[in-house]
Amino acid sequence: MTDRATTYDELKDAISDAYPTLSPQLQRLARYALDRPHDLALGTVAAVAEANAVQPSSTIRFANALGFDGFSQMQQVFRSHLVERGAPYRERIKRMQDGGKASGGVLHQFVGEAVDELRQLEEHVDPKALARAVGLLAGAERIHVLAQRRAFPVACYLAYALNQLELRTQLLDGLGGMLNEFAHGIGKRDVLLVASFRNYTPAVVETALACRARGVSVVAITDSALSPLKPAADVCFELGDDSSRPFRSLVAPLCLAQALVVSTGQYLASPAKQGKTSRKGAAR
Repeated sequence: MTDRATTYDELKDAISDAYPTLSPQLQRLARYALDRPHDLALGTVAAVAEANAVQPSSTIRFANALGFDGFSQMQQVFRSHLVERGAPYRERIKRMQDGGKASGGVLHQFVGEAVDELRQLEEHVDPKALARAVGLLAGAERIHVLAQRRAFPVACYLAYALNQLELRTQLLDGLGGMLNEFAHGIGKRDVLLVASFRNYTPAVVETALACRARGVSVVAITDSALSPLKPAADVCFELGDDSSRPFRSLVAPLCLAQALVVSTGQYLASPAKQGKTSRKGAAR
């Protein structure tokens, strides 16, 4: 196959496109590749297979399904991405963390995992996507924030903090089973800011898709390129998610939420933005 991916971004898209046609074992490897690209880049066939509870031959079939002759050929794309990102420094930190887990207790382990999660966050978030999301939020007539279950604290913070910027922001909490009714009132000049992580809340995904179909701009915070929120979003932040951990963290989503709020505040306070606002006021 001659049209196989040659860059990390192309490979991510190829995995997302192929995912629905893969077997359950290969889908498990697809999630691993998207959520833990560094581990796949550095792991052996046996290690990757063991981490996903599949046979080593499944890793070969996964690579073949993406157009590669073998696992090592596909792995080279991931390794090239690591080189671009400065892998050796991260590897040293990871070894330090792994060496201290046994004796440091639960808090030490959680702190180490949080540090690693934040490092991945910085790599996963495209500055251009962040700038586009800020532009949508700053220009919205009203911002509607939606998340449920594990992601609900992220929505609460965003609703609180965006209101502190004096932006008209409403938390869609679905109280009384009225989510559909409230969501139906979201207009085309509004923005839906939505968060959901695996296992994705159906009501949240359905609301985002319905809003997008009506022409509403949607900004999504989620965990994977395979998230059902991605087709609904104008801007989609895919933060990665290590599902092997028994307690999944909100460190990265909350850090991104703070970055969105502060960046939006800086945008609103910029001289260029204030100049536009003053001219609009004078025209009135």
